[in-house]
Amino acid sequence: MHTPSETTFDEQAFRVQVRAFVETHLAAETRHKVRNGLYLDKADYVGWQKALRARGWFGATWPGEYGGQDWSVQQEHVFLQECALSAAPMLIPYGINMLGPVLHAFGTEEQKRKYLPDILDSDTWWCQGYSEPNAGSDLASLSTSAVRDGDCFVVNGTKMWTTEAHWADMMHCLVRTDKSGKKQQGITFLLIDMNSPGITVEPIVTLDGVHHTNQVFFDNVRVPVENVVGKEGDGWTLAKFLLSRERGFIADTGNKMRMMRQIKATVARYAPTCADKRAVQRARLAQLDASLSALVALEHDYIEAWMDGRDDGIGASVLKVRGTELLQQMTEFWRDALGPYGACYDPSLRKGGPGLAANEPWVQAASVNYAYLYGRCWSIFGGTNEVQRNIIAATLLRG
Repeated sequence: MHTPSETTFDEQAFRVQVRAFVETHLAAETRHKVRNGLYLDKADYVGWQKALRARGWFGATWPGEYGGQDWSVQQEHVFLQECALSAAPMLIPYGINMLGPVLHAFGTEEQKRKYLPDILDSDTWWCQGYSEPNAGSDLASLSTSAVRDGDCFVVNGTKMWTTEAHWADMMHCLVRTDKSGKKQQGITFLLIDMNSPGITVEPIVTLDGVHHTNQVFFDNVRVPVENVVGKEGDGWTLAKFLLSRERGFIADTGNKMRMMRQIKATVARYAPTCADKRAVQRARLAQLDASLSALVALEHDYIEAWMDGRDDGIGASVLKVRGTELLQQMTEFWRDALGPYGACYDPSLRKGGPGLAANEPWVQAASVNYAYLYGRCWSIFGGTNEVQRNIIAATLLRG
């Protein structure tokens, strides 16, 4: 059932409040970049997160005892949706939405005192060390090892697709500390200082021509034993807990609604001259618009269910699959709507600069094609859509 604070939540008033805050506190340059699909650097994210922290809205879902506001799932959803609609940057999740809740639930008091304040203040930047070259969707097959040596673990191996490792101060990492049991056993959740000797970060430039992600190599990296979160060997339990947080709002409806506005503006600007082509385009757009409305409604229903304690076990997976499929359909249509400009892509144009107007068709094409190319990875990270379909099927068949 709803708690008293949830039943008295005035959603519309809060939406107005969030929009007003974004309008007055988001840096104009950052808003311009988000609206036009331009490159965001670390300072853009940190500046926005610090502004939110000053208002008490960064980490607001955390319990009050750890510096949060005890927001409900509904309030968090409304906040994220309105921020996205107002062209605010996404909140980088690795510290605030992933590690923070893990430390609340499993961390020692010393770990909470040491790490939580800097997460809230965006003074420590975290990355996530999960995937490996042969352990992506099958995460339990990871082989990066951590061998106990006195008061340290010695870590060797490699992590793959590590987003923003080149910006990170710390990594929360899964390592194998025991090979004797089932592959889900013997995994430990370890906090690693990215400045430790023996760590090498190699950039991976992805399909969109941008450096988001990296391969991280560990060569006899010494990590203090006190950096284990939970018990040694309990990492799989912590990993599942963390991933459930990652998928909860992956439908990302706020950004999709803002993207739909941009798509409609593009259609109006570059409408085909041929009546038949215009009719086909209008039909495709109407279908996407209806699908987006359905996704928003589906997300709303799942949030209501979660708040009432009704969890069918597949909600996050359903939203993940449907949301990422729709994103890819929308970006494909958006690129097609540009006509001949849809074939243009120069990643360097997304950095803007003197003399480059965001509304120039080739600059817009760079941003649209970036969204199209980067959108391909959404159905991969956070557990591939194929894995999510297996979860859905297994849960329904067990029922």
